[in-house]
Amino acid sequence: MSNKFRAGSLALAVSAALGTAPVFAAESDASVEEVEKIVVVGSRAAPRSIADSAVPVDIVGGNELGKSASSDMLDQLVGAIPSFNVRAQPISDAATLIRPVNLRGLSSDSTLVLVNGKRRHRASVIAFQGGGVNDGAQGPDISVIPSVALKQVEVLRDGAAAQYGSDAIAGVMNFVLKDDADGGSLSIKQGEFFEGDGSTTTIDGNIGMPFTDDGSINLSFQLKQADPTSRSVQRPDAQALIDAGNTAVTDPAQIWGNPEIEDDITLFGNIKLDLGDDKEFYTFGNYSERDVTGGFYYRNPHNRGNVFSIDGGETLLVGDIAQSEGAARTCAVVPANVPNVLDTQAYQDMVADPNCFSMNQIMPGGYTPAFGGNITDTSLTMGVKGDIKSGILAEWFFDLSGSVGRNESDFNLKNTLNPSLGLATPTEFDTGKYIQLEKTFNFDIVRAFDLEGLDEPVNVALGAEFREESFEIIAGEEASWKAGDFADQGFNIGSHGFKGFGPEAQGRNDRRNWALYADVEAYLTEDLMVGTAIRFEDFTTFGDTTNYKLTFQYSLSDEFSLRGSTSTGFRAPTVGQANVVNTATSIVNGDLIQSFTAPPTDPLSAFYGGEELQPEESRSYAGGIVYQEGDLFITVDYYNIEVTDRIAQSSQITVREEDHEALREIGVQNPELISKVTYFANDFDTTTQGLDIVGNYSMELFGGDTELSLAYNWNETTVDKFDPTTTDEGKVRRLEEGMPDHRATFTVAQSWDDISMFIRANYFGEYYATHADDTSDWGSETADAAVTFDAEMSYFMNDSFTFSVGATNLFDQEAEKLKDGTYGALGAKFYESGPFDYNGGFYYAKVQYNF
Repeated sequence: MSNKFRAGSLALAVSAALGTAPVFAAESDASVEEVEKIVVVGSRAAPRSIADSAVPVDIVGGNELGKSASSDMLDQLVGAIPSFNVRAQPISDAATLIRPVNLRGLSSDSTLVLVNGKRRHRASVIAFQGGGVNDGAQGPDISVIPSVALKQVEVLRDGAAAQYGSDAIAGVMNFVLKDDADGGSLSIKQGEFFEGDGSTTTIDGNIGMPFTDDGSINLSFQLKQADPTSRSVQRPDAQALIDAGNTAVTDPAQIWGNPEIEDDITLFGNIKLDLGDDKEFYTFGNYSERDVTGGFYYRNPHNRGNVFSIDGGETLLVGDIAQSEGAARTCAVVPANVPNVLDTQAYQDMVADPNCFSMNQIMPGGYTPAFGGNITDTSLTMGVKGDIKSGILAEWFFDLSGSVGRNESDFNLKNTLNPSLGLATPTEFDTGKYIQLEKTFNFDIVRAFDLEGLDEPVNVALGAEFREESFEIIAGEEASWKAGDFADQGFNIGSHGFKGFGPEAQGRNDRRNWALYADVEAYLTEDLMVGTAIRFEDFTTFGDTTNYKLTFQYSLSDEFSLRGSTSTGFRAPTVGQANVVNTATSIVNGDLIQSFTAPPTDPLSAFYGGEELQPEESRSYAGGIVYQEGDLFITVDYYNIEVTDRIAQSSQITVREEDHEALREIGVQNPELISKVTYFANDFDTTTQGLDIVGNYSMELFGGDTELSLAYNWNETTVDKFDPTTTDEGKVRRLEEGMPDHRATFTVAQSWDDISMFIRANYFGEYYATHADDTSDWGSETADAAVTFDAEMSYFMNDSFTFSVGATNLFDQEAEKLKDGTYGALGAKFYESGPFDYNGGFYYAKVQYNF
């Protein structure tokens, strides 16, 4: 078998893995370089959807990703892929640290993420609130992947569970790392928002080096610092305290905006080594770490429940030391429904009594907890691929690999209390850790067979996979979870705002699964390609599942073709979703409430209907057309995805007072201090349908090269069935209307010898706006459609230096403002659930050195 055919086999293997047609099949005489360029290399000038694919695939080149104000991979992809959405969540517990994403209107863990074709591990953080469709999602943290490390991003917009297994219901995103053996770049980017805050500095670099005669080492790094932003307004209740003489209240009392990101460092490496005998060794991986600090809601020193009061602010919550020791209570009542309780004689008498205290003595102006975390992400993949020369698998191309990925989130909380400890409480806490660890082993083989009667070889791919996934909770320091001596008097247990993980929550849970798959693609005629895939997968927790996929692509002419697919799929509940424990503060109708997330089989969850999780199941249908003539390229694709038994965090279920005794009997501690409980459940069925339109046109204009690009997505989700005991009407509305039904981008790019520029218009249709999961009429409404503009201009001083300036949201389009009357509780200007950045316009300058 010739070297040319071996390269073809490799390209076929890549195509089979990505669910695409072998692009070079109609050009069997193409050189190795041409084959690799078609299959692997993407550029801005090239069509963003592969014309000969049976399913839609977007190719976003590394250069295109770099044309964004943000250094965050998530923001860069939003500008390039209209069916891809991500939101900043300023006060949303752990989701503030790792932002969840959406593809085609489904949750972030419904999109499989690959790096160099290998499964990427999940983040340890689970989105507990503020995410709408992402409530309870646990997807990979792709924000750690810097654009400087990437050759391209391939987005398969079609279900692919039959090829890859769990998580590929919405599609697949494959991040292809640079593998150049020479050259490199170094750049620095500085920018800030039009408001004058959120200053961000990003330094990144890439270098390629030879590794023996036929190998390469490609290394990338990124360093980033980002200041916080504030889109806050002073809360009226806080201002009233200031006006009444309380000098301990800050202005504003709480900060609502982007978190502060410090010491954000990412290192990526990609190594290839020719072993001879048509075999290659490869390894790639990353180390990433960052510190993130965000804010919570303000705790009013007159009325915050279970901290300063237990009767809505009529009286202060006063601790009685003698009562905690078994004696009769002696502390007098201190009225709190006054302008400034600190000035009252009753408060001063209470402070003078050594037997009595209140939390006002530590936090006289109230407080706003600062929630933070250290996020560490590491991965390593190693493998060997090449031709098998002898034995039963002779003439097959193989790929044998192993991967390990680990994501650790170490949480902390500052400027808060454990009220049950009384005046002995610390004000800073280490609240514990989540650790996600995954190990994956793959063996894939592929071969092209010549069959009589067919002009092109039939591609056959077979594979096996073994995975092990674990989710571990490590307890926080004792003060962060301890029930102190004053818990029985109504004081909150644990660090307030985010209770530390206790010994009962600590532990590690594991799951293993193995899979076998087969994939066949063939041109039955010169114009008709068909493909099929089937996958059997078995899990130690819930059993096995079998899924299939069928695809076709039919060329009606050289310019026009049809394509389509149908498939079944599944998404296994994550080990984290089945075992996570969390305590958080939510806001409903302007009131802060404490909610507890427990495993679905925990006694508290089970009391309110929790059951063992089962996998989601899906069925998808897709069909489209492709038109290509000269420099004009258009694709139109319709999709329909039915998902049953979707897994998500339940709505908040009230822990009723009449249930307290029964809960104590089954082992629930202090149920009277738990306002709400949530757990993960197979809550509902949905149907998501939509239309993707992608168009590109290139021409010469104004003495240079002009490229026009249009990308449009219509997406509509309908909740077909739900359990009203665990999913309320507000959550249903968020699922159906929480993201714009219509989303579009139109880009004009112009380039000359020394200058290039682009301007991009982004359209966002109407959507249902909420704030911090509050779906009441008080805290939600239908938001208006909006258009934002991005622009950049680059000057190529010479072959080495490039200077760029640009802006996102160039005309500072405002996000949807909150309703009048809600500022007092929220302390914010905008809804947090918008489809574009609520911080407004951002401008930047960048210098890049290429060598």
